[in-house]
Amino acid sequence: MGKEIIAMLLAGGQGSRLYALTQKLAKPAVPFGGKYRIIDFPLSNCVNSGIDTVGVLTQYQPFVLNEYIGNGQPWDLDRLNGGVHVLPPYQRASGSDWYKGTANAIYQNIAFIERYDPQYVIILSGDQICKQDYSDFLRFHKEKNAEFSVAVMEVPWEEAHRFGLMVADENDRITEFQEKPKEPKSNLASMGIYIFNWDVLRKYLEEDEADPDSENDFGNNIIPDLLRDNRDMYAYHFSGYWKDVGTITSLWEANMEVLDPDHSGINLFDDDWKIYSRNAGMTGHKIGMDASIEDSLITDGCRIDGEVDHSILYAGVKVAKGAVVRDAVVMGGTVIQEGAVVEHCIVAENAIIGAGAHIGAVKEDEEKGVATIGPAVYVGNNATIGSHAMVRENVKDGEAQW
Repeated sequence: MGKEIIAMLLAGGQGSRLYALTQKLAKPAVPFGGKYRIIDFPLSNCVNSGIDTVGVLTQYQPFVLNEYIGNGQPWDLDRLNGGVHVLPPYQRASGSDWYKGTANAIYQNIAFIERYDPQYVIILSGDQICKQDYSDFLRFHKEKNAEFSVAVMEVPWEEAHRFGLMVADENDRITEFQEKPKEPKSNLASMGIYIFNWDVLRKYLEEDEADPDSENDFGNNIIPDLLRDNRDMYAYHFSGYWKDVGTITSLWEANMEVLDPDHSGINLFDDDWKIYSRNAGMTGHKIGMDASIEDSLITDGCRIDGEVDHSILYAGVKVAKGAVVRDAVVMGGTVIQEGAVVEHCIVAENAIIGAGAHIGAVKEDEEKGVATIGPAVYVGNNATIGSHAMVRENVKDGEAQW
């Protein structure tokens, strides 16, 4: 029996602008908000929206992501008919194997989609933090008799040039698409979330694949082709929380916004729209006699004997006596030793910050940045790491990196 709608989740992103955080990790597998990974958001949105069939298209450093998704049980996606399926690129007899672009990635999985004979396909991005009801989006698509719909978000006009923009008329029908234009005609930014009628999507994927000059990309090729043919294309206005966490600063900001759900719009404590994750399976956290914690999110298995202020600590983080963690995102398994100061930074998983070290130090008259410590990095005792530093290798005792 055919499905009304299935989801295809593009999770192959290298996340190169996250530098040290994604050297050994696909971007959708990057930890977020204490006990989650970025991919938990689109997967949870699917389940909460009644979509029970999801293809996850992986490519770059997929091992942690594959292991994390497993059989989909944490998101209630371990189904006999449907469920979650990890779809890596595979070698064909003709030789092409790597996904060449977003459209080619879907094209290579036409056989998977055909198994479910859907009326509609929703295409999602695996590297955004977003809480969205896709069933409302589908209802809009049907009401408009659309062949293609895109979720858009109003952005400030002064920032519009950074986005792919949809120009739409008063009925939300799309009349033009501008990719990062110098002179924007619209402030409706594409969120990279699309609903297609499957027959239309298949036709355009096959035509795109047959064009040797195409970049095989939705934004650069498929959407302009649909516009050229005057297809029924509509812009769906989304007003909830959405953040593309493609840079160190935006990932840090999104984590900080978790601490203020009333103002930021991202509420991870919402029982009506749960975000599901594969939990760490750790014990509860322990707060020592001398510890001080304010305005922070502390996750499973943390041991805190120092001071933590306005920070997010992921599972199993240890903060020794006399250490200070402030305005920081500290990912799982990291150890912060006595007297260390860790501020305004992102520290990746399993790092060790030595006694007396200072992460996020700011020189006089310097604008504060977000320091980044890569996974499993050892920062030596009394070392100093500047607030703009990106540390991938171990740092010796007493050494300074700016």
